[in-house]
Amino acid sequence: MLREKELIDEAVEERERAYAPYSGFKVGAALLSRDGRVFTGCNVENASYGLTVCAERVALFKAISEGAREFEAIAIACGKVPCAPCGACRQVLYEFAPDLLVIMADAQGREVRRAKLSELLPQGFGPKSLRD
Repeated sequence: MLREKELIDEAVEERERAYAPYSGFKVGAALLSRDGRVFTGCNVENASYGLTVCAERVALFKAISEGAREFEAIAIACGKVPCAPCGACRQVLYEFAPDLLVIMADAQGREVRRAKLSELLPQGFGPKSLRD
């Protein structure tokens, strides 16, 4: 059962925990697993910029480390307007949930957009690609 408002609220709250001293661009994410658990994440920047980790991947890696492998939706909260996951996050999420519902919200959770991950990453590359 999709709990969209709850996911958005958790992403907005998690956004406040972000460590973004360099860009000032805070992002929060809340990932809903098929078994109903919600895993949150925020972006964590680093002085060596390439080592920065996005909120979406933090949430996914927490979920994987807790044994979740199937996901229904992710909510992402960022700045003045909703933002989509970066290309790296799209690819990492695609590994586990090509049909994931991506809920993109502004920092307050008021403006919301929705898309399937497969729409955001057409012709994505995943485990099935290695078997074909």
